[in-house]
Amino acid sequence: MVAIMTGMHVDSPPTRRPVRQLLAASVGNAVEWYDWYAYTFLATYIADQVFPKGADNSLVPLLSTFAVFAVGFFMRPVGGLLMGAIADRRGRRAALTVTILLMGGSSLLVGLTPTYAAAGVLAPVVLVAARLLQGLSVGGEFAASTTFLVESAGPGRRGLFSSFQYVSTTIGQLVASGVATVLVDTLSEDRMNSWGWRVPFVLGAVLSLVGFWIRQGAEETRSAEQRRAPRPGLFEALRRHPRESLLICGITAGGTIAYYTWTSYLPTYAELNTGLDKSDALLAGTLSLAFFALLQPLGGMLSDRYGRRPLLLFFGVGFALLSVPLLHTLRDSFAVLLLVQCAGMVLLTGFTSISAAVNAEVFPPRVRAAGIGFPYSLTVALFGGTAPYVGTLFKDLGHSGLFPWYVAVLCLLSSLVYLRLPETAHKELER
Repeated sequence: MVAIMTGMHVDSPPTRRPVRQLLAASVGNAVEWYDWYAYTFLATYIADQVFPKGADNSLVPLLSTFAVFAVGFFMRPVGGLLMGAIADRRGRRAALTVTILLMGGSSLLVGLTPTYAAAGVLAPVVLVAARLLQGLSVGGEFAASTTFLVESAGPGRRGLFSSFQYVSTTIGQLVASGVATVLVDTLSEDRMNSWGWRVPFVLGAVLSLVGFWIRQGAEETRSAEQRRAPRPGLFEALRRHPRESLLICGITAGGTIAYYTWTSYLPTYAELNTGLDKSDALLAGTLSLAFFALLQPLGGMLSDRYGRRPLLLFFGVGFALLSVPLLHTLRDSFAVLLLVQCAGMVLLTGFTSISAAVNAEVFPPRVRAAGIGFPYSLTVALFGGTAPYVGTLFKDLGHSGLFPWYVAVLCLLSSLVYLRLPETAHKELER
C-alpha cells in the first residue's frame, strides 16, 4: 500500500530469514576486516622484516609499512566501483562471494611474504601486491554488504540492520587485535619477528573459506524489477548523481578519520608519543573494541526512532570539540589509554552505527552499490587510510600535537554537512 501511494515499485524485502541474512553479511564482513586489520596491529613486526632499516631514522621502516597500508586504501575506490557494479548488475550476493575469495587469497599472500633479508626488494613488492588485492576486496565488500544489509531490513529497522556493518567489522578487528595480543604475550620477540606475525594472515585465509560457505545460503535482496531492468553502466552513478556522490564524501570524511584513529591507530599513537608498552596498548585496544561493538545496535535503534541526523551531529560536534583534549590526555598509562579510547567509541557510534543506512538512503537501487562504493572508498582512502601515516609523519617531523587538530577540523567540516542533511530515517526505501 505504501508503495502504491508513493508511486514506488517496491518488492517485499527478503526478510523471511533475517537472522540468516545478518549472519551471511556479518560473518563474511568480519572475516574481511579481520584480514585487513591484522596488518595494522602487526605493523611494527612487518616493518622490521619486510623493509630495510633506515640508517639514521628508526621510524623509516614503520613509515614504509603505513605507506603500504595507505596504498591498499587507494585500491578501495576501484573495488567499490567494480564490485559495486557487479552487485548492481549481477546481484548483491554475487559481489559478496567474489570479495571474500579475493580477501582470502590476499591474506595468504601477506602471510607468505618473504623477508627483506631473504628476497631483497621483492619482499616489499609482494607485500604491496597483497595489499592492493586486499584494498580491492574491502572496497567492494563495503559497497555490497552495506546495500545487502539495508535492503534486508524490514520497515523501521534499517538503522538496526545497518549497525551490524560495524558490529561485524569490529568483531573482525577485535579478533585480529586479540590474536595479535596473544601472540605478543606468548611468543618471544625473536619468534614473533621470524614467524609469529605470519600466523594471523594464514588463519585469515582459512576463515575466508568459512565466510564463503555461509554466504552461499544468503537470499538476494535486489528486487525482481531491478533484475529485469537494463544493467547500469560502470560510471552511471557518478554521471547521473554527482550531488549524491559529493554528499557521501562529506558524510564520510570526519567519520573515517575518527574511526581509523580511534579503532586502529591509537595503540601505535600511544606507543610513539607516550612510550606505553606495546602489549598494554594492544590490550587497551582490544577491550575498547569489545565495548564499541556492544554500542552499535543501540545507536542503530536510536536512529530508527529519533532519526539519523541527531546521531551524526552528536558524533561530528563531539569529535570536533573533544579530539584535541582527549588525545592530549594520553600518557604512559594503560588506564588512561583505555578511558580515552572508550570515550571516543561512544562519540564514534553516532556515525558508525548508521553509516550504512545513511549511505543506502542517498542513492536509488539501480546504482546503489556502485554509487555508495566509489565515493565512500575514495574518501576513506584520502582521510582514513592515511591517518596512521599522517600521525606518524607528524611525530617524525616533531609536531605530533598537530594530529589531534587535523582530526578535529575534518569532523567539524562533516558536521556542517550533517546540519543540511535531509532526514531519511522514516521514509520508505526504494527497492
